[in-house]
Amino acid sequence: MNLGRHIMGGILGAVLFAETGLAAEPAEVEQFVNARIEIGEMMMNYFQGGERFGEGQRPSQEQMKAMGADINAKLTALLSKHGLTLEDYRGRSRDIFADDAAVKRYLNEHPDVKQRYEALPLDRMGRGGSTGRGY
Repeated sequence: MNLGRHIMGGILGAVLFAETGLAAEPAEVEQFVNARIEIGEMMMNYFQGGERFGEGQRPSQEQMKAMGADINAKLTALLSKHGLTLEDYRGRSRDIFADDAAVKRYLNEHPDVKQRYEALPLDRMGRGGSTGRGY
């Protein structure tokens, strides 16, 4: 009986410790939320009006490659302002934004940031749907 309590206590402690280790730190939440806002605004401006390749035309393979390289270069520059690399952001953002409580807490503390965040088309940025690249 006593051994069972110790085992259960150890398991419970490990589970609680693991969850605490996965929780997003407030500084990380701020960093990633602000980066996501800037990425979203940049992407909205990039595709504003769909005028890049003519009306209703699908870009060629060469244009798609050039566009992908251009976007990645812009993202790399933008993320570097936040102390992140493209790989860091793509690898960690899913975990950060999965901590919905931390994100909401940060946004509620910063109404101006919240307004910009809520103006983004988040259905294409990894929330509310599986379209887009999850920026």
